[in-house]
Amino acid sequence: MLHELVGEYLAYLRVERGSAVRTVEAYERDLSDYLAFLEDVGVTDVDGVERMMIVDYEASLFERGLAASSVKRRVSAVKGLHRFAVREGFTGKNPADALALPKVAERLPDVLSVEQIFALLDGLPAATPAERRDRAIMEVLYGCGLRVSEACGLDVADLFLAEGYLRVTGKGEKDRIVPVSGSALSAVVEYLDDARAAFARPQAESSALFLNARGGRLSRQSVHKMVARAGLAIGVANLHPHTLRHSFATHLLEGGADLRVIQELLGHADISTTQIYTHLDRSRMRAEYLAAHPRAGG
Repeated sequence: MLHELVGEYLAYLRVERGSAVRTVEAYERDLSDYLAFLEDVGVTDVDGVERMMIVDYEASLFERGLAASSVKRRVSAVKGLHRFAVREGFTGKNPADALALPKVAERLPDVLSVEQIFALLDGLPAATPAERRDRAIMEVLYGCGLRVSEACGLDVADLFLAEGYLRVTGKGEKDRIVPVSGSALSAVVEYLDDARAAFARPQAESSALFLNARGGRLSRQSVHKMVARAGLAIGVANLHPHTLRHSFATHLLEGGADLRVIQELLGHADISTTQIYTHLDRSRMRAEYLAAHPRAGG
């Protein structure tokens, strides 16, 4: 009966919930593993499942070396299955109802120091049109805190340079206004004046700000490679564009910017997403305290 239940649940996810194919496939793998565990302890019917069996299953996942995030995903699948079983009348009890999901350690984002940012951006060459374009993109990624997709998605019409801002289209096609000034503004102006025309092609007629060699919109993959290459020049392997965005937010917070302002600049819908930077700031504060206070050691 458990196999029948899982089949019904997967059909529900696929047809009624409209879950993506990969999502349903992941649930199928996770629940097949759960059923194999139950069969090993002699349970083949949903009414025979007890809460402690699910607790034991969760413990077995950790014993097998799965990461907390993977365990959380599998336990979520199990909880969803048992909720479905009660709702559809397969059983009258839900042994997973009061089961808490395992805690997943919050991973603080990687950031560069201010000194590393200066070394990175000030060290960028700007002799050729391609180099001026690349420098403008990287200055905007850090100077405006943009996602790589947002930087690649900028059109020339999104620039309001005399007023000192960009119009950025973020997640969910939501527009926001982001200030641009200083070295980022200078780099964009130089690119527009001296470099963009070298990439423009009559047949492409692209409205994009940042163009590739064929006159079309520059891709995210190209920017990823560009940033990684620049990182190697300052001794940082596998530098990611998102690290520049994280660095932007962290340095604003360290400089005294209000968290709500940072939230708006980043385009976060929920302030809780932005609050991870306060955790990062506290971790740095603790590290400096431990290093500097005469009686903090030991």
